[in-house]
Amino acid sequence: MRPRFARFVLLIVSLLMLSLGIVSAENWPQWRGPSLNGISAEKDIPFKWTTEENVTWKLPLPAWSGSTPIIWGNTIFLNVADKGELQLWSIDRRNASVRWKKLIGTGDVKMRKQNMSSPSPVTDGKNVWVMTGIGILKCFDFAGNEIWMRDIPKEYGPFGLNWGYANSPLLYDGSLFVPVLHGMRTDQIPYFLKIDAKTGKTIWKSERPTPAIQESPDSYVTPALLKDGSKVEIILSGGDCVTGHDPVNGKELWRAYGLNPENNPFYRIVNSPVVYDGMIYAGSKQKPYLAVKAGGRGDITQSHVAWTFPNGPDVPTPVVDGKYIYLVRDNGTVFCLDAKTGEEIYNGRLKNGTYSSSPVLADGKLYVTNEEGLTSVFKSGPKFEIIAENALGDYCLSSPAISEGQIFIRTSTNLYCIGKRTGA
Repeated sequence: MRPRFARFVLLIVSLLMLSLGIVSAENWPQWRGPSLNGISAEKDIPFKWTTEENVTWKLPLPAWSGSTPIIWGNTIFLNVADKGELQLWSIDRRNASVRWKKLIGTGDVKMRKQNMSSPSPVTDGKNVWVMTGIGILKCFDFAGNEIWMRDIPKEYGPFGLNWGYANSPLLYDGSLFVPVLHGMRTDQIPYFLKIDAKTGKTIWKSERPTPAIQESPDSYVTPALLKDGSKVEIILSGGDCVTGHDPVNGKELWRAYGLNPENNPFYRIVNSPVVYDGMIYAGSKQKPYLAVKAGGRGDITQSHVAWTFPNGPDVPTPVVDGKYIYLVRDNGTVFCLDAKTGEEIYNGRLKNGTYSSSPVLADGKLYVTNEEGLTSVFKSGPKFEIIAENALGDYCLSSPAISEGQIFIRTSTNLYCIGKRTGA
């Protein structure tokens, strides 16, 4: 082999190896991860730890939050409540140092379990956007410079949810999609915003009416994204139904009822819709849980609801891998269903406790953390098998995040970085 050609071959091989390394190492840019479904494609993720063992570092925090750590490269973003203030923190992943803290707003309050830091930030690697329960939405660059700010309740009227606003924004195609689905404490029609991520200006405001009564219009979900060939839809659940919307103009394309068949006045929705392989999965207040086939228009309740299941979760958002969907109920019961038919494959039981964080799936294992800070790890597939139980012994509402071989878990007193970093 000629030396020049050999160097060329070596260069190509090196570039391929580098590209493979980049593909295997993921960021966690939003609440449900890189694919918006709670799934990480990474391998060799740690599944055993204690408060000290297998912990790379831990960073003290001033309070609990339902907000998930957001990771991009060497930067971690946290939505933080601290002594009445709401702040965005930028943390150096390499040494757990806080690079900067920026004020988002004041007037933090506790509403049942949550404070006003519950929405998770979202990033594209250049800027980061953060929403709060008091309705302040801000954009910063990675250096901490504020790009723009919006006060949603000031512009459109006070939020009217019974337990405070907690929806994380969806970032797609240069825009933020922000739902305000409320009704318990307001007569205002629920609505949906599309905001230009670069400028902060509203592109459209679309009303989303509902026949739901009293508290049932309230929804705390994060929008999901449906890509069906060249078609893209934004999916919302709340107000007794699940709907699909055109991202260009906000027009409602379809809706399916069935989330509140008995017209219960207190059927607010917390768990977010999930999309996978042409199916939309949406839950209510425990029962029922629905699977809807994509592609319908208008009222598709009769034509496109594929199956229903009577034992869904209240708070935790399920995870689906295309073959199975895993429902973790608030009491620790786990149901594995056939994702296409809804047939029950098994039901299992996690350790007693209350489960509010959402499960994540990585490397053939599901990770789910209860409010006592215990993360149970069990195998994916048709057989329920717990392989580890990892106790941090601290209050936890936040879902785990996975990036470059590490797991990040947020409790009321610490942010834990678990495992060794790979693929950096």
